[in-house]
Amino acid sequence: MHMKKILPVGLVGAVAMALAGCSTSPADAEATRTSTPSADGTRITLTYDGGLLVLDEDLRVVSDDPIDGFTRVNPAGDGRHVLVTVPEGFRVLDTAADPALTDAVFPADTGGHAVVHGDRTALFADGTGDVTTFDNTDLDGDELPETTTTKSEAAHHGVAIELEDGTLLTTIGTEESRSGVRALDADGAELARSEECPNVHGEGAVEGEVAVFGCTDGALVYQDGAFEKIDAPTEYGRTGNLFTTETSPVAVGDYNDDEDSEGYLLHQIALIDAEAGEYTVADMPDGVGFTFRDLARGPGDEAVVLGSDGSLHTFDETTGEQLDSFPVIDAWDGPTEWQDAHPALKVAGDVAYVTDTADQKIHAVDLTTGKVIASSDELPGVPNEIAVA
Repeated sequence: MHMKKILPVGLVGAVAMALAGCSTSPADAEATRTSTPSADGTRITLTYDGGLLVLDEDLRVVSDDPIDGFTRVNPAGDGRHVLVTVPEGFRVLDTAADPALTDAVFPADTGGHAVVHGDRTALFADGTGDVTTFDNTDLDGDELPETTTTKSEAAHHGVAIELEDGTLLTTIGTEESRSGVRALDADGAELARSEECPNVHGEGAVEGEVAVFGCTDGALVYQDGAFEKIDAPTEYGRTGNLFTTETSPVAVGDYNDDEDSEGYLLHQIALIDAEAGEYTVADMPDGVGFTFRDLARGPGDEAVVLGSDGSLHTFDETTGEQLDSFPVIDAWDGPTEWQDAHPALKVAGDVAYVTDTADQKIHAVDLTTGKVIASSDELPGVPNEIAVA
């Protein structure tokens, strides 16, 4: 099922409300809408147990809102807003001059992944399998933009990404397992599918708008209207998180070749060249691990990893050669559960933002020099999730 609807103004985040159509037509809305300005400088959103912080580019706290439970945060895609996962769905946080949680909520039963690609953002509701997509440049205050809702074949922990031509790539699965990805056109008709991606998880679009998905035995690539499988170098080779850029054909991901491994620290990086159809694995320095929160891409498309030794390590995304290493924080241990607070990494331009859970701080590192250029004061709580707008 594939349908479009206009969402009303003023959804209250604390209460799930029934949706009704707006009185304004899409054409009228387009005629009167003006672009929402970006945040005035970089803003960093952090969660801690019981709260939600927004920091300015000097790492000073500019807002602190109470929020219950473990909370995920993701950039909305417009350079200003952040999507905060709440029981009712995805609540919009405005990080501009006076940061505030708005009353706008994209409804979702068990909101999961939020994926930005260009001007389009796709939200996946694990509880129903619904995919909600919207133009992120239309976000403005308490008013939600026009959305398109697409139903999955069954509810599952999934993910979706919308390409520039309107093709929607969305995972195939059930509550018990996930098997692949299907491609739908702008009207919801299926164009192609592949069920050769067991436990599909992780996604991104590399150079040329080629989509890549992680599997437990390699990667699934979508280009020119068709799916192609790239096998991992080992029989079991799981990639669960991918990091891509528009200027490189390589997707960088975490890698695990031990199906029986315990804990959340990983020690290898997947380098998936969608153009060449090659899958390379690079090793971290001996004894150094990382988690899904500790991977990013640098200003030259290099892989950037926050290691358990407290250093940032950079790798050539094509060869896997280690390029450099910069100490930032003290060594740390992997989490007991994936939701537990542990050091995390985000990169914006030339700057890497590193959370320091031991000292309850966040640091900004210039990736061109390896120098720490700013550090916060002690934060109100131990930082956990992070998003940069």
